[in-house]
Amino acid sequence: MIRALHLLVFAVLAVPVVVFAAPVSVQNLRLWQAPDNTRLVFDLSAPLDHRFSLLKDPERIVIEMENARLKDGLAALDVSRSYISAVSAVDQAGGTLRITLELKRPVRPKTFVLNPAGQYGHRLVIDLYDEVVVQAMPTPEPRAAPPARRVLVPGDLVVAIDAGHGGEDPGAIGKRYRTREKDVTLAIARELYKLVAATPGMKPVMIRDGDYYVGLRKRTEKANNNDADVFVSIHADAVPGRQARGSSVYALSLRGATSEQVRALADKENAADLIGGADLREVDNATKKVIVEMEHTMTIDDSIVLGTDVLSSLRGIGTVHHTNVQQAGFMVLKSRKIPSILVETAFISNPEEEQKLRDRDFQRRVAESILKGLVRAKPRLLARRVGGGESVLVIAPSPHAPVPEPAQTPTAVAREHVVKPGETLSAIARQYDIHVDTLRFLNEIRSNDLPVGFKLRIPVRNGDG
Repeated sequence: MIRALHLLVFAVLAVPVVVFAAPVSVQNLRLWQAPDNTRLVFDLSAPLDHRFSLLKDPERIVIEMENARLKDGLAALDVSRSYISAVSAVDQAGGTLRITLELKRPVRPKTFVLNPAGQYGHRLVIDLYDEVVVQAMPTPEPRAAPPARRVLVPGDLVVAIDAGHGGEDPGAIGKRYRTREKDVTLAIARELYKLVAATPGMKPVMIRDGDYYVGLRKRTEKANNNDADVFVSIHADAVPGRQARGSSVYALSLRGATSEQVRALADKENAADLIGGADLREVDNATKKVIVEMEHTMTIDDSIVLGTDVLSSLRGIGTVHHTNVQQAGFMVLKSRKIPSILVETAFISNPEEEQKLRDRDFQRRVAESILKGLVRAKPRLLARRVGGGESVLVIAPSPHAPVPEPAQTPTAVAREHVVKPGETLSAIARQYDIHVDTLRFLNEIRSNDLPVGFKLRIPVRNGDG
């Protein structure tokens, strides 16, 4: 009897056990329309495998999600301004969910998945780019010079205006009125755009002019592509509690943050790509690019001076949270050539300041203060671009002439200054015409005490003797 029981147990254990994974729940569907793409976002209960097919006659896209089920049917979507005419879903045999996107025009699709971040869980993101626009983009021509001509370089200061967050990324949310940071920043950015456009000698460029997300690296790329002279990113701060108040201005640091609070703020802002839905493969590739540290140092120095001008203007409309420009490793400020600042206009986590941020008059006054700082900085920024004048005459060579190899630009290297008795950090900074905070960060100085004989690294701009 015992032997028979053992044989029965062995037989049961020998039978393979098939475990069926629970279907992935497709819980929601959202749509965002940007100037150059339509974005669809599927919220998922877990990661899934999917197949993607682009079909013709008629134009449509089919997404097949393995082992997936719609939770409550497709959400109603307003597709009127998108590249999509209709969306449908069918549960197929074998547990596959088939989503069909009927298209208004040919598109070039791109799909990627996102891990949980912020308020979101797993997501499947589908970006649809207008195929006509993509094909119309000029392809790079063989390396050749433009035809000989005399060109007057404009003296306008080009200001890139970046409304923080957007689309999938709402930013911080107010506690009393549930105000979304992305809405406030866009409203202030639009006010600043109008003011800059009405100011002689200035030209605005909007990085984001709608409710959609732009990746942090793509924001600086757009500024570069529009030949911006300055980059201003607009935000509304949030911290635990309800007491913090006031405006702050930030610049980039390559050597740590001015405080743990500022480091935490930079980490929060840098997480926007995880929340907003940037393709992390592109983000990883961007961060692998080599940074020319000394060129960054010169740009950071100019950014701090610009930030000081803007912070001084912001004092005219209320409290400032930090009396000096703060620094940390903000991804959105990592432009090698463009002075860039991040303006935290007020604390959306403070109910009183949240109410001010909702007020059109306050939004306009914030924009006016930023403009005043830009106007004050304009002569320096233009001189930085054209080497001392507001316009220069450029002679371009003939396209038929052989193209010479690029001239070797002298590398900006650091020289040393040995501290003498009685010298202060601010005096040394004035001697070399650099900002004291740049000197402090470049040499990792945490106090005002300079020991005699200490060797300071001094950044050298190209052309300095």
